[in-house]
Amino acid sequence: MPDYDNASSWPPGTVTLERKISLSLFEGYEVVLVPAPSIDPNDPLNWKAWEKNLNIALTLFYSVLVFALISAITPTWAPMNIELGFSYETLQNSYATGTAALGVGALLFIPFALKYGRRPIYVLSSLGQVAVAIWAAKMTSTADLYLIQVFNCLFGSLAEVIVQMTIADVFFVHQRGLMNNLYVCTMTIGTSMAALVAGYITVGQGWRWVWWWTAICMGVCLVLFVFFYEETKFVPPIESFAEAAQTPVHSAGNRITDPDLKFADDQLKPVGSIITEIVPPRNTYIQRLKPLHATRGSIKQLAHHSYQPLLVECTIPAVLYVALLYGLITAALQVSVTLVATYMPAPPYNFSPSAVGLMSLPPLIGNIIGTALSAPFTDRLIIYLARRNKGIYEPEMRLWLLLVFAPVYPAALLLTGYALGKGMSWPVVAVGLGLQGFAMPPIASVALTYLTDAYTDIIADAVIGVTFTRNLMATIFVLVLTPWVQRVQLHNVMLTFAMMTLPVLLGGTVALIIYGKRLRCWTKDRYHLYAARQMDTRS
Repeated sequence: MPDYDNASSWPPGTVTLERKISLSLFEGYEVVLVPAPSIDPNDPLNWKAWEKNLNIALTLFYSVLVFALISAITPTWAPMNIELGFSYETLQNSYATGTAALGVGALLFIPFALKYGRRPIYVLSSLGQVAVAIWAAKMTSTADLYLIQVFNCLFGSLAEVIVQMTIADVFFVHQRGLMNNLYVCTMTIGTSMAALVAGYITVGQGWRWVWWWTAICMGVCLVLFVFFYEETKFVPPIESFAEAAQTPVHSAGNRITDPDLKFADDQLKPVGSIITEIVPPRNTYIQRLKPLHATRGSIKQLAHHSYQPLLVECTIPAVLYVALLYGLITAALQVSVTLVATYMPAPPYNFSPSAVGLMSLPPLIGNIIGTALSAPFTDRLIIYLARRNKGIYEPEMRLWLLLVFAPVYPAALLLTGYALGKGMSWPVVAVGLGLQGFAMPPIASVALTYLTDAYTDIIADAVIGVTFTRNLMATIFVLVLTPWVQRVQLHNVMLTFAMMTLPVLLGGTVALIIYGKRLRCWTKDRYHLYAARQMDTRS
């Protein structure tokens, strides 16, 4: 185990998050900014609050639309079955094909975000999805159906990784929990609202207008990113490293940057320093909209990032844990959505497309309630626990909140499965779906934030590995869903899901709370090796 008095022995993720201050008339605590911002006003960590809020608002809007585009198809299955003759098995298989593409897309495109920046990837992804939505509106054949799902999810896969990269670029450790909570919330809103709205559009205007409206909304998103989204990838210039060398640091090596304590910098700086701090000006509006922000890194390094995420997942236990946890809960949610779209139009429910869409309202309500209950505490909890630990923060401190919500998710799966499988009244099904939506945001956001805090410099590779596993699992489950249900019945399928998620949510989380720090110590050298291969790290 590392020695708290020797910062060099600390594993990745262990940082000083809070320190005690004593002034002549005041004694209290201050939050230490981690990671330490540079002196450059163009550093996203130094942006004004409204600039950060605009950036994350655009990112969340993009996420809503991406997940809406992926999920809007399910309420259109019934009229597509009638008009185009697509069987429900074909529709499910196309959905599974898209899920597989979700796992592959990040491996293909995210290396370019590391090399050339986040902005061009957001713009190209939005442009590609406008084209896919128009294509979907004109769909006529099975080939169209499968190809639309493939390209839709290839572009959409970026939202599962690049948002985590953006949050790590712009926000400090003590702010990331809230941001990830908002991200998971918008992800669920996009998934749920798309099905709800698509159901009514299908009934009122026809299923093709679902895609025309999606193309319009995605076009608005494209325009907003072109004119208002500023690049968040930042590699400090040499002046910043010189500045950091002469600025006060705390025991973990992070600069003291609290604006209320600026006087302390002047008292502590070396009197005889020959290094002059050069603060560059803030970029102009036109400079901020530069299409590419290329940094070091060869084509060989780009190719390297197409398989390094799998190495990261296989060699760092915390990444594998998050992959299994995130994969199981999101795969279970996708299976639930698929089952509702498949079985509720049939007896005993005989739901119309709009009624099927309404079944996405319970998870949406649950999602909002779960976010409202967990978001205010996710970052306050770690500050409180760090204070009790002499100001030192361990990423495993976040996992305590996950344990609070962990039992709810398997229970929700059981209720949904038995209600739908036994033909119970639709309100019982709705309660099960609502409980899934309730537990999803805190569980997923805590897991993703834990990963971001523990392995910040390789977060892209880590999340790519997580999403690859998540979508591989979802693809397998959706592909085998029909024969699986026919063989063991629907309620037993959901029982199996509940039995798989419970040990990961409870047993895996408890194991990481106890042994997570030791595992980070054990993988410390491996982490630094992977981090050295990145093209966008601040270090």
